[in-house]
Amino acid sequence: MWFGETGLPWVPPSPNMPTLATATCYPGTCLIEGTSLSTGRGTTAPFELIGAPWAGPGLARRLRSLGLPGVAFREAYAVPQFGRYAGEPICGVHLHVTDRRRFDPLRIALEIVAAARDLWPGHLTFAAGHFGRLAGSAGLRTALAAGAAPGDISAGWAGGLRQFGPARAAHLLYGEV
Repeated sequence: MWFGETGLPWVPPSPNMPTLATATCYPGTCLIEGTSLSTGRGTTAPFELIGAPWAGPGLARRLRSLGLPGVAFREAYAVPQFGRYAGEPICGVHLHVTDRRRFDPLRIALEIVAAARDLWPGHLTFAAGHFGRLAGSAGLRTALAAGAAPGDISAGWAGGLRQFGPARAAHLLYGEV
């Protein structure tokens, strides 16, 4: 059951997690905090609005062209009130989850980082240690920095996920979501 199906009121666990939509995007877009992109902290849509002062229009169009399931992308502009780029106008994308069951927040984050890398060469940087902590290792940063395609990166996880599935199943309290 998704939280929104419980009938319970949403109580923000953090000032940077104001909505259920934020919580849905966060498992992937939190990785972006390890880059030179803003995750929208200091705006009304943290972890749903991604951008930078050096980014221009085009990120949403690029992401829409990929046909990724469960999400729509809208070009967005904001001025974060605190956090990265506080007081500076940023241009980027606002994520709108349209189908939580098909939405893959990690894949979306990889696509955003790869698109920024490709659209604005030299502007996207990684805080290597921070990104590595968020990702669990340096491998993901290394692959993205080397130009790897997000689909190739996520396809490389398939074998490990298949092996993990049976071990995980024994510990699920409520079955698969």
